[in-house]
Formats: sequence, structure tokens, C-alpha cells
Amino acid sequence: MNKKTFAGFAQEGLDFLQNVKKNNSKAWFEENKDVYQKHLLKPFQSLVTDLVDTMLAIDDNFEIRPSVNKTISRIYRDTRFSKDKSLFKNTMWLTFKRPIKDWKDAPAYFFELSPNSYRYGMGYYSASRNTMDILRKNIDEKPSEFLNVISFYNKQNLFTLEGEKYKKILNDRMPKYIQEWYQRKSFYLVHNSEIDDHLFSPILIDELISGFKMLKPLYRYLWKIYHIQNQA
Repeated sequence: MNKKTFAGFAQEGLDFLQNVKKNNSKAWFEENKDVYQKHLLKPFQSLVTDLVDTMLAIDDNFEIRPSVNKTISRIYRDTRFSKDKSLFKNTMWLTFKRPIKDWKDAPAYFFELSPNSYRYGMGYYSASRNTMDILRKNIDEKPSEFLNVISFYNKQNLFTLEGEKYKKILNDRMPKYIQEWYQRKSFYLVHNSEIDDHLFSPILIDELISGFKMLKPLYRYLWKIYHIQNQA
């Protein structure tokens, strides 16, 4: 097992994310690039490196390189198709996902940092209707399998289920606790937190490892759904 290197984020990194929204220019970024590299990029790289062993035990096909555009988000925005022409993002995130073309229909793990909060979890970025229909069909045909996979959910208070729901009930025979999943257009499990002491401490690594391991059975179930879709 590799020695842990993540020491925590610093207030300077949060201040950078706060200020980049107000000073969204190339000149300002160049003047403060060292702050970005030292207090954001480097801690994110350490975070990825320290999570590698855990994530490979969940899925040995994960992209694990601690680099921008691999596991770490770009600070530069793509403004080609956006009305917002701001050059830089005021959030940063890491993802652990397989390097596949249609990754939005596959489950992924994430950690995201904003100026006033952070969050982490696992699920779909934006699942297609087809993916969710296959998931619902699998629940219809094998409800006990799905119940076993989500059995951890009501026994914990770390993650909450999020994702837009259909207003129309899709299957009124489903129990309420399954409807919470069944009605989603896409979903993910997430822990939302305001800035706290854990963010500035190596404790964050232990928290992420524990939480990500908890989600492993659901992650593997969602990959099963992905394979069913691609075999159809």
C-alpha cells in the first residue's frame, strides 16, 4: 500500500476559487497561477494518488492517472457552445470512471470542491432514458436483487439520493422505498458538506475511502445495467 501524501486543502485554494469568479481574465489567472498549482492542482493530484488502491479494488479498469483531463477537471471552461464566456471555472473536481466514449451512461465516482462547499459520491452524470428504462426493467424482473444492492442505504446517513424525478408514476405497484429510485430520470448518491475541518485534514482521505467502499455493490450493479444495454 502506498504511503498517503494528501495533507488537506488550504484556505488559499478556496480563496482562489472565490476570486476567479470575480476576476475571470487570463491576466489575473497568470498572476495567480502558482496559487492554483500549489493549493488546488497539487492537493487534487495527491487526493487521486491516495485513493488509487481503493478505487482499483472497486474497478481495475478505472482511469487513475492524477492528471488534468484524466481524473482531474480542467480549470479552463469550454466556451464554444455557451452563452457564458467566462474563461475559468470556480469549481474543481476529480472523477474515477472507465475511459469509454459513452461514459455518461456508466456509473462514476466523484469529489467536487467549490468555494463554500464540497461533495462526493457515485452515480450517473446524465443517464439516458434507455439506460434508466433498462434499470427499471431489471428491477421489475429481479426486485430482490435490487433490494439486496440498496440494502445499505437506509442503514447509513452519509449519502442522499438525488436526481430529477418523473412527475407521472411509472409503476404504482412499486413500494415507496423503491419508487425513490425507480422514478428518477438519472440518479446519484452524494454527500454534501459545507466547508469543515475535514477538508483541511488527511481525515478526508479516510472519509472518502470509507464512503466509496460503501457504494461498491451499487456501482457494480449499475455496470451490469450498462452491459445489458450494450448487449441489446
